[in-house]
Amino acid sequence: MRDGKRLASDVFRPDAEGRFPVILTRTPYRTVEGFQNSQNEEAIFFAKHGYAYVIQDCRGKNDSEGVYRPFQEDDARDGYDTIAWCAQQEWSDGTIGTTGASYSAWNQWTAATLKPPGLKAMVCTVSLPDPVLNVPYQNGALVLWMSEWMAMIEGKRNTTTSLYDTQRLFWHLPLKTMDERFGRRSRIWKEWIEHPSADKYWRRAFYEDRLKSVDLPVLHISGWYDDDIIGTHANYVGMTEGSRSSRTRRSQKLIIGPWQHRVNATRKLGDIDFGESALVDLGETKLRWFDHWLKGVPNGIEKEPRVDIFTMGRNAWVKHEQWPPTGMEPTPYYLQSDGSANSSFGDGLLSKKRASVEAPGDSYSYDPANPVPNIDDLGRGAEGPFDQRPIERRDDVLVYSTPPLVRETEVSGPVRVNLFAATTARDTDFWAQLVDVFPNGYSMHLTEGIIRGRYNRSLEKEELLTPGEVNEFRIDLWVISNVFMKGHRIRLDVSSSSFPKYDRNPNTGHRFGHDAELRVAEQTVFHDAGRPSRVVLPVVTGGR
Repeated sequence: MRDGKRLASDVFRPDAEGRFPVILTRTPYRTVEGFQNSQNEEAIFFAKHGYAYVIQDCRGKNDSEGVYRPFQEDDARDGYDTIAWCAQQEWSDGTIGTTGASYSAWNQWTAATLKPPGLKAMVCTVSLPDPVLNVPYQNGALVLWMSEWMAMIEGKRNTTTSLYDTQRLFWHLPLKTMDERFGRRSRIWKEWIEHPSADKYWRRAFYEDRLKSVDLPVLHISGWYDDDIIGTHANYVGMTEGSRSSRTRRSQKLIIGPWQHRVNATRKLGDIDFGESALVDLGETKLRWFDHWLKGVPNGIEKEPRVDIFTMGRNAWVKHEQWPPTGMEPTPYYLQSDGSANSSFGDGLLSKKRASVEAPGDSYSYDPANPVPNIDDLGRGAEGPFDQRPIERRDDVLVYSTPPLVRETEVSGPVRVNLFAATTARDTDFWAQLVDVFPNGYSMHLTEGIIRGRYNRSLEKEELLTPGEVNEFRIDLWVISNVFMKGHRIRLDVSSSSFPKYDRNPNTGHRFGHDAELRVAEQTVFHDAGRPSRVVLPVVTGGR
């Protein structure tokens, strides 16, 4: 690297003489169980198809020199220097592509914004966005399972998190000493706790505001139940709408399946089987992508529809020319009081009609000592189409549903909630999730989001709430593609916690992560004529 540090790299080459295009992946996970085998298999696959394939340990990880500093500017510079090194090797033809998932997608983007010479194409799978939008913070709330990630990733060699009773440790307060409960004093964890805002610590490694400088064809891959799908969505939209180059805008491709963060791994999540078509040959797609953009093979991939989306409900792949799809109309569904809307449990109605009169709000108590649990399959916030009825029966979850639908309703694109609410606390959270309710009552999770009150106006500078004051909280529920079938109901759940995916807001307004005090907050959600709380759904009306 430019500072003299040496980064360990494994090089796989075709069993032939000559110079070849190079595919690079940079990873902090080389010694995590299972990662090395899967990375080696992909490297051998591409080497057999005429590529040199380089797998590099990130700075400070495993056999690389230096200190590992996740989500900092080291990865951008190291990526640039490594791409330049690859282009100069005797086995390289100077044409470079990059690939990788999750953190290894994030570090591709940060390097690409520096415009390294020789970089011609990328394949970015389950990309992480800028840190304050997803991990380790999501709109002010700490994604708590990142403490597991920290325990695994810090140091030269990775540690299995199965050594820790994480479900017990997640309850530890204050957060600033959680690392010590893991048995180590973590420099990374201490820094994160001291920087909950979008301050200079994080902004020096932001890349999404520099996407206009990336002039590359990119294959974007994610899943609807990927905890980090917002990165893939934001990057695809940023490249297709914000790039200065019309060629670049046309050379983006998006694939989203019914998958979790580990994409294309299973057709069944929880109780829901998405069918035989749910799994596809992503290896062949990646090969065709690199063959065209690195070797110039006229395989036609650049002429195919740019968007390949698995639409749940119908459980079928649909091709579009743009994302969000043509015919999508942002459609508000307003929260209303109507106890008859749900005979089993619930607080109200979702309706396209806006309330025309004053109405009382809906109230609940949020007790951080008894938070609403996140319903998942791993106990740490993994998304999935899991049945939400266990939490919807709780008194601290508000439930708003449409009547059974008389026709299919397709929702494909970004989802947001505008929630008019008041609290007795100086700081608190509001959380919401979109749900597809089956005729048999199964309440299938689709997508969710959270906002920490002190960051409602800006992620850069906190501003505590005034108790009793009504504010409009804007909650980003990211994106989805789902057809609510005839007889199903559209549902929105509202609460103030989803634990342990997110840390519990203690409702005190004190300095983040530094105290163990918990207070109960009384929350009121309003939905009258002047305070029209609503979920805005991307309803596809036709014209694909």
